[in-house]
Amino acid sequence: MSRRFIPVALTATVALALSACGSSEEPADDTTDEQALTIEHAFGSTEIPADATDVVTLGWGSTEAALALGVVPVGIEAQTYAVDENGLLPWVNEALGEVEAEPTILPATVEEPAYEDIDALDPDLILAPYSGITEEQYEILGEIAPTVVYPEEPWTTPWRDVVSIVGESLGMTQEAEELVTELDATLEETAAAHPELSGVTVAAIWDVGGTFYVYKPADSRVDFLLDLGLESAPSVEELDSGGESFVYSLSYEQTDQLEADVVVNYASTEEEVETFLSQSYAQAIPAVQDGAIANITGDQLIAAMSPPTALSIDWGLEDYVEAISAAVDQVG
Repeated sequence: MSRRFIPVALTATVALALSACGSSEEPADDTTDEQALTIEHAFGSTEIPADATDVVTLGWGSTEAALALGVVPVGIEAQTYAVDENGLLPWVNEALGEVEAEPTILPATVEEPAYEDIDALDPDLILAPYSGITEEQYEILGEIAPTVVYPEEPWTTPWRDVVSIVGESLGMTQEAEELVTELDATLEETAAAHPELSGVTVAAIWDVGGTFYVYKPADSRVDFLLDLGLESAPSVEELDSGGESFVYSLSYEQTDQLEADVVVNYASTEEEVETFLSQSYAQAIPAVQDGAIANITGDQLIAAMSPPTALSIDWGLEDYVEAISAAVDQVG
């Protein structure tokens, strides 16, 4: 598995300034660094003081965005998937190693955020633009520090918006725009190198725990596939009888109706892949019958694009695209 890592914006100069977010010395933008910011989101608006320096990141993606912008959070919520013993994803570990920082690792949210642990850090700002924070939880967090959540629905904020929201919240709007431009350039170069992906319809699935999941365009992993030039298969929306926002479960009896040029199948292990492919409902999928299936195997590789983040996009990108390209080659 490729482990290439581009420490975007984590230059030596930025590393020296990690603790200076919101500082009055040489502000990057007079309109954001010298007055309070107001960020609109799903639960209203949040006013952030100009001198906010101690940041806590919750959910997915905000940690990576902050680090890529040169800001080390005082508290990082642990993850539970594809992580080390400390609850950190590999690209986060690498970024922290670049600046030799050791922020407090907060317990992962299960039912409730770790309010007491967060409060103990006395943060100036809590960032959760890609999360499942409820309005009630938001109100409690807001008593601790100004809190920014997702703009519309939980767990659906596109990665670009995560970077932009984090950047704006930190008074680093221009830096965030530049970061998104850099990451877009990487994706554009990758798509240009793989023109065979353009216009190919795709369905992203995961058969796990007795449930067959189908991911919709609002899901980050599908949005990433679309960035590569693929198109979401119409059947993905047509088969969703429950009107779910980003993922739904499909009956095994209906898998033959999942029409797509290519299926992207997520699996933790090769054994999981083999078990899936041995099932009659898997073989009923037209793309599987054609051999046009890309098995994205391994928790870390899956996590790198689910959702993609400011630090994970380049991590394993080559392996990811090669698997999909090989599946496209089987399209009749």
